[in-house]
Amino acid sequence: MLMRVRTVARNLCGLLYLICRHPSALIGLVILVAYVVMALFAPVLAPYPPNTGSVRQSFLPPAWQEGGSPAHLLGTDHVGRDILSRIIYGARVSLWVGVLSVAISMVVGLVLGAISGYYRGIIDDVLSRFAELLMAFPFLLFAIGVMAILGPGFFNLIAALTFKSWVEFFRLVRGETISEKTKEYVEAARAQGQSNFRIVTGEILPNIIHSVVVLATLRVGYMIITEASLSFLGIGVQPGVPAWGSMVDDGRDYVRTAWWVSTMPGLALLLLVLAINLFGEGLRDILDPRLKVD
Repeated sequence: MLMRVRTVARNLCGLLYLICRHPSALIGLVILVAYVVMALFAPVLAPYPPNTGSVRQSFLPPAWQEGGSPAHLLGTDHVGRDILSRIIYGARVSLWVGVLSVAISMVVGLVLGAISGYYRGIIDDVLSRFAELLMAFPFLLFAIGVMAILGPGFFNLIAALTFKSWVEFFRLVRGETISEKTKEYVEAARAQGQSNFRIVTGEILPNIIHSVVVLATLRVGYMIITEASLSFLGIGVQPGVPAWGSMVDDGRDYVRTAWWVSTMPGLALLLLVLAINLFGEGLRDILDPRLKVD
């Protein structure tokens, strides 16, 4: 057990070293860590409660603009709520939704894809046809339809996003498993009398997990954008919960007179997704054995 822990620690240190040598991956990781810290310590970092405001202080511009106040660095919205505080708390919603929905989708797609690709037959036919049926629907429209049935809510949002997003992981793992199970190391394990479960979990999955990790990293950004889109439409998280999409929606009627209400959360969303994509693409360059990092 101790040897396994040491091996994992050594691999993580090696991965971190390679990330530090990859400029875009390092930049993305630094920004991503900053967002995670901001989300974890939101009650400490946020200058005000996210839903507390005063109408007398509505539409205060950012501190660097004429009429702004250092007490509200990014200004206030139409009911006097501090934009910076709501952005900090909104990071919690975006990160939780992105990570949880992708984690659940990855587990489901990994299990079903490995079973389908290894055993084939009727199991593969049924799962593949069902996956193709789900792929026929545009993701955002499908999520809107599910949310219209379930209603707004955090866990309803997770369910709506994961109901279809497991298909990408399923197709990736299925294809990789079909390719890997005919290779010599799998045949050798089968000749040694290893069980199918052991072959899949101990031989095949470790050789394809890098592709799954890269896809999961990139899908987090997509899920965050989808969550923001649903919140913008008013069918995301519960009303009153600070979410970047709903913040953009709050300011869309005041773009000419109070541009910061929509622009600031939009920039926060843009920077987070950009960081995730930079990190994900860098991770792909590092983990994919077909690519070389100079």
